[in-house]
Amino acid sequence: MNTKELDAAYVAPTYKRFPLEIAKGKGSLAWDEQGKEYIDLGTGIAANIFGLADDGWIQAVTEQLTKVQHTSNLYYHEPGSRLAQLLCEGTGMKKVFFGNSGAEANECAIKTARRWAFKKYGDESHSNIITLKNSFHGRTITTLAATGQDVFHKEFGPFTPGFLYADPANPAELSALAEKGCCAIMMEMVQGEGGVNALSPEFVAEAVRVAKEKDLLLIVDEIQTGNGRSGKLCAWMHFGFVPDIMTTAKGLGGGLPIGACLLGERVETVLDAGSHGSTFGANPVCCAGAVYVMEQLNPELLDGVTARAEYIRKELEGAKGVEGISGMGLMIGISSTRPASEVVAACIERGVLVLTAKTKIRLLPALNIPMELLAKAIAILKEELGK
Repeated sequence: MNTKELDAAYVAPTYKRFPLEIAKGKGSLAWDEQGKEYIDLGTGIAANIFGLADDGWIQAVTEQLTKVQHTSNLYYHEPGSRLAQLLCEGTGMKKVFFGNSGAEANECAIKTARRWAFKKYGDESHSNIITLKNSFHGRTITTLAATGQDVFHKEFGPFTPGFLYADPANPAELSALAEKGCCAIMMEMVQGEGGVNALSPEFVAEAVRVAKEKDLLLIVDEIQTGNGRSGKLCAWMHFGFVPDIMTTAKGLGGGLPIGACLLGERVETVLDAGSHGSTFGANPVCCAGAVYVMEQLNPELLDGVTARAEYIRKELEGAKGVEGISGMGLMIGISSTRPASEVVAACIERGVLVLTAKTKIRLLPALNIPMELLAKAIAILKEELGK
């Protein structure tokens, strides 16, 4: 059997795959099993932050593979400690818990917030967490419960209680929700799976104000927006505040699975020995890849992210078939008159890989995609949008 037949026979059918097998890649180019070339504007859903088979990343990961591939968290290792240092120095956070995914990082954030409240109040009277309608925080039972979309709250119940959902279009309701036994507000600066919608400055300012007034923690989910994708190291840096807890994953590992929950000063000592854990968290190989990623996220690269994002917007805003552009940095949503699924299929046929988010086309190119490849891909996308 070929790859697609094997998949159909043996893999759980949880994904509606595109009819495409990626056989190899380099940078922002990928090739299928027959050798057809594609320009990749999806990067494994924002995971391959510098594209496929980046030379420096390969070297960092390979060197670590020849030393120690895994230790467990019963022992120290240099890549994990170094990565924690880079994350804390880059964000101002104080401590890091490493897991394997964004969902695991968000689980840690939720546990930390609830334990902080328990220690403060002596009981579970303030265990509720405000999340946002149209949010997405993961696919575990608890992170599904945190996700503010009804479509995810079916058939897998009972779901973890303790989440209240605020409307990002109505900042005024935050204050009343905060009175309902809450310990935290949890939000994405750009709601990725919810349609690539950036929060308004007004909503974020009100969330910061309410958190301060009601003594709540601020949790920012940077799973998709983090690691330079917004044009800054973290998307919250565009809004003029610092969260108490932030989570990141996807691009952090450069293509390997890693998640991180970063703890600010108010919560840095909430988790103590035995209170949380992860067998593969801080895996040395994944951490080595992530150290390489963090060391490349310098001002020049971030300026390049902004320049590429501005180019895409300039080319597509007001173009035929384009109803609107949303998102931030190189996390872009496109509302189109032509159904997004048709646009994606047509682009694949013409050698360009793009994604969807709800009814929108979604772009998540490598942060360092060469401008000539970006221009070629955007020109094809623009033609298909206009049909």
